[in-house]
Amino acid sequence: MKKLILATAIAAITANSAFAATIYEDNGITFKMKGDWQVQLRDNASKSKDAEVEFDDLEIKNSIAYDLGNGLTAYGQLDFGFKNAAEDKQSGDDLEEAYLGMKAHNMSFQVGKMDNAAYDFGVEKAIEESLGKDVFHEFGSYKGDDVIRFDADFDVARVAISHELEADGEDSSNNESTEIFVEGGFDTVTLGAAFQTLKATPTSDSVDIWGLSAEFDAGFAKLGMDYGVSDQGTSNNDVAMTNLVATFKAAKSTKVSVGYMEHDYDAANMDEDAIYGNVTYKFPAQKNVSVFAEITHRDDDAGTDYDLDLLAGMRIKF
Repeated sequence: MKKLILATAIAAITANSAFAATIYEDNGITFKMKGDWQVQLRDNASKSKDAEVEFDDLEIKNSIAYDLGNGLTAYGQLDFGFKNAAEDKQSGDDLEEAYLGMKAHNMSFQVGKMDNAAYDFGVEKAIEESLGKDVFHEFGSYKGDDVIRFDADFDVARVAISHELEADGEDSSNNESTEIFVEGGFDTVTLGAAFQTLKATPTSDSVDIWGLSAEFDAGFAKLGMDYGVSDQGTSNNDVAMTNLVATFKAAKSTKVSVGYMEHDYDAANMDEDAIYGNVTYKFPAQKNVSVFAEITHRDDDAGTDYDLDLLAGMRIKF
């Protein structure tokens, strides 16, 4: 009977309503479906490419949780992405996350395909990151297929630790890495720190990456900065990355962000930077529906001739 109820609920929700995230909840079992769909018209900075329709996020997340009693919960998630299929880069869906875990009070432990602890770092607010989200996204690793992750949320700080297995000889073999992320705050200030050590192959040298971040809520605006350094091993071309951002409430339903990002290389004629500004409007009647626009100017020491990066689009979440 419960299987019939669950199947009926899934069919009803998918057919008629995009706002009912909780599909089934009874006897300590909760099944949720989440979605993040973003479609945009973009003319990127490349002079050799024309404007096109892009699909930034086309995700369906299925999560289930079982209440085991005594504050213990077992859970799992499958996240399917259709962005590449929509852009004819592949056929079918792309499995972006697949993991199982256990949670007890303020601590959780999970294993599978997922974001690592370094993913949580950073203050950047760009819709399209022309130079990457942060030092870990651009020069390190922020997700993996063989990840073991532990999270703990305390009153004054949040801690995440992860490790991706090398899995040498397996189909999922790729980077081996270890990450730690710590974030804490008081009053209007939030501080963060992250570290990653990464080996691209079993015989390659380790690459160490670290980053620091700070955010301040000034009332009229939220200000953020992160700074990170990637030690590129034997290449002798270490790189530092800086992000600066300010976010304002232009109106009750309208948010404006202005940011600056920079790559500072040890090697000559490789530095690059970008300035961006974007505006997002959330419809008051349905705040999971928004429209947005962004403009980005990019420059580098190599003298690359960039156009302005322009985009406008719509996003629906549930």
